[in-house]
Amino acid sequence: MPSSRVRLGGSAIACIAGVLCVGVAILSTAAFTARAAYPDRLLRIVVPFPPGGGTDIVTRRLAEGMGPDLGQAVIIENKPGAGTIIGSAAVATSPADGYTLLMATFSHAVNPSLHAKLPYDTFAAFAPVALVARSFNIVVVNPKLPINNVQDLIAVATAKPGAINFGSYGLGTSAHLAGELFNKLANVDLTHVPYKGAAAAITDLLGGQIEVMFTTVASVAPYVRSGQLRALAVTSPERSPAFPNLPTVAESGVPGYVAESWYGLYVPAGTPADVVERLNGSAARAVQTPAFKTLEDVEGLTLAAGPPGELDRYVRAEAARWRDLITASNIKAE
Repeated sequence: MPSSRVRLGGSAIACIAGVLCVGVAILSTAAFTARAAYPDRLLRIVVPFPPGGGTDIVTRRLAEGMGPDLGQAVIIENKPGAGTIIGSAAVATSPADGYTLLMATFSHAVNPSLHAKLPYDTFAAFAPVALVARSFNIVVVNPKLPINNVQDLIAVATAKPGAINFGSYGLGTSAHLAGELFNKLANVDLTHVPYKGAAAAITDLLGGQIEVMFTTVASVAPYVRSGQLRALAVTSPERSPAFPNLPTVAESGVPGYVAESWYGLYVPAGTPADVVERLNGSAARAVQTPAFKTLEDVEGLTLAAGPPGELDRYVRAEAARWRDLITASNIKAE
């Protein structure tokens, strides 16, 4: 039985090819449209601290600016615990789709030196989005104490080794290591008391249960201005326009002392580059809004929001810098 064959003419082949091309074009357009629609639902920024602290305040103000820019709600999800590891791990294991972000801070850079093993690789599990801002810390005491400046603090701490308690919002946070750096360079022995968040530590500082904190400006500025806390110095290398009358710790008798805080946005590694670029641009515009710039003017933030690579370079440098202090002071995670 002769085989059955169908011979197509040139016009038929052209027609089929045209249909295929149209199909491919439709699929490509659909794929592009789906990507171009980002974001099409709400986003969340994980803050690895309880509500009320400096990181929470800065992140909420940033979200207020990013939401309208992105056209979607940006909510804050507080996931405190384990020195920011719980919140960071939650983001590291989230889908790499741009809808879950991490507001990382000082702890992000030092945790690899504090913990022999983390549930994620700090420099491989996340993709940098933007270094939002840098900030100095501020040394504050309860005003009922006879401590009016850094030299008074050193004198009291020298006379009573271990008797002065400094609070922090967790092991390895800027408030902790800023105090440990002070111990080393001022040759004193302040006792570290870690809390689960800045708000709890500040409550005890106001109540007199602890004597001093090396904390973020955002977390204590209202108390300093109301007189409920006394500010002794700033931890920046130079005086801040936000507190022009406050000396630096270095000029107060502790040469070489510098400690910075910072706020940086990350997403899970593998997030598409165009999504990272969209988020980076949104963060850059958000820090320029009047609402966010009040943090710059009132609380001494240095706004950044440069390209993603800037955050990566900065954090790697900070990690190397603080590793030496952690090793020399034999600081270990409990």
